[in-house]
Parts: sequence; C-alpha cells; structure tokens
Amino acid sequence: MAPKTPFRRRTHAAPCSNGEGEGEGGGDGGADSVRCDECGSGDSPAELLLCDACDRGLHLFCLRPILARVPQGPWFCPSCSSLAKPKQFPLIQTKIVDFFKIRRSYGAAAKAECCRRRRRKAGASAAAKTKKKSRKLLPFTPSDDPNRRLQQMASLATALTATAAAFSNELTYVPGMAPRSANSPALEHGGMQVLSKEDTETLNLCRSMMERGEWPPLLVVHDPLEGFTVEADRFIKDLTIITEYVGDVDYLKNREHDDGDSMMTLLSAKDPSKSLVICPDKRSNIARFINGINNHTPDGRKKQNLKCVRFDVNVECRVLLIAIRDIAKGERLYYDYNGSEQEYPTHHFV
Repeated sequence: MAPKTPFRRRTHAAPCSNGEGEGEGGGDGGADSVRCDECGSGDSPAELLLCDACDRGLHLFCLRPILARVPQGPWFCPSCSSLAKPKQFPLIQTKIVDFFKIRRSYGAAAKAECCRRRRRKAGASAAAKTKKKSRKLLPFTPSDDPNRRLQQMASLATALTATAAAFSNELTYVPGMAPRSANSPALEHGGMQVLSKEDTETLNLCRSMMERGEWPPLLVVHDPLEGFTVEADRFIKDLTIITEYVGDVDYLKNREHDDGDSMMTLLSAKDPSKSLVICPDKRSNIARFINGINNHTPDGRKKQNLKCVRFDVNVECRVLLIAIRDIAKGERLYYDYNGSEQEYPTHHFV
C-alpha cells in the first residue's frame, strides 16, 4: 500500500509551516506495475490503493465515494466491502428512542416552550416596526408527522451504526485528549464570531427540541457516488440552524497524521500547540454525513447551501452549520470544507 498522504482538515486552521508536505513520490519497486482498475492508469502511485482482499487497484479519486487520503490499516474495495449496502436500522420507536436517548416525558415543558416561542415571535414582529430588521438565526422546523421524524432518526442511526459511531449531540472531552478548559475563545487567532444572546437561545431551543424527539427535517441517504449524504426532508428557510458539529475534542498537534477524514477546526490559536479540532469518528451527529462541495469548479460552488461558522457561545468555542439560502425538500446539503486556505482536497469531489 502506498504511503499515507498528509493530514487534511475541514475549514481553516493554522497554515502548514513547510508547504504541502507531500512525499517526493516515485520510486518504490513495483509501483509502476500497479494500475487503477477504474481508469487503467498507473499514474499518481501515492494515491493508488490495493484491496487487501482481491488485490484490485483503485485511485483514491476514482473511488465512488472518493477517499481524501490513504486509510491506515486494511482497506477493501467497494466490491469486497461489507458497507456497500448498509443494514437499515429497525423502524421501531422504542429502539430509536433508546438509541438517541429521547426524553420520554416532556408534556408540560413542551407546552411552555411553545408559548415562549409564540411570545418571542410576537415581540420580534413588534420590534421590526420600530427598527431596522436584523438577520437572526432561526430554529429548524420539525416535520409534523411523528412517524416521519422516526424515519429521519432511523436514517441517521443507520449511518452511525454502519460507521461504528455512537450518537452524540454535544462536544465531548475524553481523558487523554484536550480538556474542556482548553476550549477558550480567548486563545482564538481570528475568524470566530460571538453568538448573540438571542441566537444562543435559538441554539438552545434546537437542542431541547431534539432531546424530546422533535427532530430536524433531515434524511441520511446512501448514494453510490457520494456515500452517506444528507437531504432536506422538508422546506428549510434561509438562516436556519441545521446542526452543530460535534465529536471528541482534541489538540490539533495530536491529530496531524490522523487517518480521519471528518475532523473540523474548533479553535485556531495563536500558539499552534493550543489549536483544537473536533473528531467525530467515535461520537457524532448528522453533521458528519453532510458532504462538501468541489470548490475548484463553478458548478461545485453552486451546490453550496450551508456555511460552517465558528462561534464563541457563552465563552466556549462551537461550530454551527447554517443555511445560507432557502433549501427545497429533497435538495442535498453541501458546505465548503475549506475556509481561508485550500487545505482540504476537494478537487475530485463530484
């Protein structure tokens, strides 16, 4: 198997100190004899994989879905992989409720929350008459049908189970990784916004709705070209909070050569040793399965309907995915994995 390609991460972080860091390429023994089964070429040997079951050769960028880098450990081609057709999570309410730890009793609290929302909307309408309208974040609107929400949750449970991950809807701090005290916006070098009090309340509302089973109108589907991907299951309005990006928090320095392809910058510090990333490989939510655009093409950029924004939320760094335009039912969700630098290799994305 070819040597592992350099670490890449979603959105921006501190720039690499020594350029691309690519290997000098070329010369290992029988590399020239290996050809890609898809395109027939032996070019780009550092990006050519050999299946550990059938010895079939495939370029990272010829795979569907593509891989961003050479994986550590054994790798199996789509024909040999057991994940080609993920096993569907059972559409049984008790199993879904247990999987996502949904609160079973919420009647009075839910009614109080609805009343509070109505009052807030009324207040916002009155305020709009007296001052210029400001752009506030919106909570997602759950599907009306409880059975449809179960189907949405089951689709995410299918994807998490297939990728051997547990559901989590918050940042987690694991012994041996970065402690919670390291997540301080005061260390940020630049590029982080402060979430307003009103928008913080909206974020908390989204979290409380999910805790009681009022799920975002999102569906995880498995596509032969893109792998797991996320679709809007009803109309979503511009500026709606789609989800928070969550997972285990670790120091970037510990993950420079990590195999994960879904890490997200959480804190880009002046001191690189204090920069943090979110690692969703073991604990995650639907954010992990939202795909990126090919930001090297105009057509790729046209697909973008979300943006990734890092916020200071009550003196803690958080990452939100937010709609940047109205999104129609059935439309797939995409955002740009890169921020100020073109670090993440998206040039082969479909």
